[in-house]
Amino acid sequence: METNHPTVMGSVADTQRTLYPYVTGSSVVAIKYKDGILMAADMGGSYGSTLRYKGIERLKPVGKHSLLGASGEISDFQEILRYLDELILYDNMWDDGNSLGPKEVHNYLTRVMYNRRNKFNPLWNSLVLGGVKNGQKYLGMVNMIGINFEDNHIATGLGNHLARPILRDEWHENMTFEEGVKLLEKCMRVLLYRDRSAVNKIQIAKITEEGAKLFSPFSLKTFWGFSAFQNPTVGAEGSW
Repeated sequence: METNHPTVMGSVADTQRTLYPYVTGSSVVAIKYKDGILMAADMGGSYGSTLRYKGIERLKPVGKHSLLGASGEISDFQEILRYLDELILYDNMWDDGNSLGPKEVHNYLTRVMYNRRNKFNPLWNSLVLGGVKNGQKYLGMVNMIGINFEDNHIATGLGNHLARPILRDEWHENMTFEEGVKLLEKCMRVLLYRDRSAVNKIQIAKITEEGAKLFSPFSLKTFWGFSAFQNPTVGAEGSW
């Protein structure tokens, strides 16, 4: 006998989830410095292993006091920005003289990411949220399953393995803006050498008590004449 009620298999088939990220961005590196927060990311968007897009901005101001950077799926990042636009608009509608600080925005993002993870429909991003409010600097991150923490310096993606050792050795609390930019450039150069998804088009942003500022993209000076680059298999037995 025919029935109009959906079968169990049919109901499962009708449910769609992001099973794998399509267009992705690579590492974001962020540090605290003397006056606020500095953040850096390249502008590449990889379609699988193909570096398809080379002009994607992954650093965005949020409200008056926060700056957001994202690794991972670009369309999910755009969805997160839509959530944040609604959050800031709702906050502004109160018109009570107060505004959401970076800690509040970060807490909101941790709840969003963990909630989507619990629905088995995660947003495939690692997010870095930094900001300054009332003289207090804040820097935190949250990944696609809701794991989150605060630190003095943060790197996502492959940068968590290659940039964090550099930051642990060279970062200090009273870094000037120039010293902070130089440190971020060093980290991004290492990632450019070692990460196949990285592109030599870097954007740096800062946020202080005066607000956020995104600087124009630029290219790093590189040197590819290292012997390990020219003959990477020397000394490796059984290699081609």
